[in-house]
Amino acid sequence: MANFWWRDKGEDRKIHWSTWEKLCVPKSEGGLGFRDMIIFNQALLAKQGWRLLRRPESLLARVLKARYFPHTDLLHAEAKKGSSYTWRSILKGRELLLKGLRFQVGSGAMISIWNDP
Repeated sequence: MANFWWRDKGEDRKIHWSTWEKLCVPKSEGGLGFRDMIIFNQALLAKQGWRLLRRPESLLARVLKARYFPHTDLLHAEAKKGSSYTWRSILKGRELLLKGLRFQVGSGAMISIWNDP
């Protein structure tokens, strides 16, 4: 990002007039409103996790389930040795997703007394 905004080239070092954190402050709060790409990426990965939960019949959900979590669900799946970068990334997005999820009890058939908080 710095190379793009401040045109660093090779060994030439340009002055960074402000920190990236200050540039990412919303315009309404006096910043320039740039997106923090790390947070933005994590939000997009969490969105993919949400889609896997809400659309388990989709091709992507069926492929990932067959490959990475055939005997459990997305919320309890784990990364295994040799997992793809895509799967590991979705699991990182799942961490953010879990912070906002609320569990609806319903019939109680999906609740594990010993494992679920």
